[in-house]
Amino acid sequence: MQNDRKHSIFHQFRSNGFTLIELMIVVAIIGILGSIAFPAYSDYVKRGYIVDATNTLSSTRASLEQHFQDNRSYATVGTFTSPCATVNGTTVGRFSITCVSAATTYTITATGASSSPMASFVYTLNQTNTQTTSSPWGNSTSCWITRKNGTC
Repeated sequence: MQNDRKHSIFHQFRSNGFTLIELMIVVAIIGILGSIAFPAYSDYVKRGYIVDATNTLSSTRASLEQHFQDNRSYATVGTFTSPCATVNGTTVGRFSITCVSAATTYTITATGASSSPMASFVYTLNQTNTQTTSSPWGNSTSCWITRKNGTC
């Protein structure tokens, strides 16, 4: 009877916890999943920030074209202020916007803030609707790169 009691106590103690090996396996699996998930999440967040830049460039372009239709110039004419003047030097999301306009030309640039994950990203747009990208994800002179694989 005493032998049965020892066996019962040992069996009860053994089934109440995890071994160190089991715990280390779980930690290793979590580490592997984390090393895969974090870079993918980081790229996904960057894609969300890019939308701020491209939306601002597109909406400013539309405003500039409307201003040109009304005034036959992209620059400020008399009391009509160019949309370039109102957006120049502003910050949108993680990007700072610069805009340079003349009578028949303009260039709008969204540059990633130096203290953000978007520091190396630069998107531009001009009066001919030429979209250019300079980024760690690739460079393009014909479109805005919005994905890490370099696609537009």
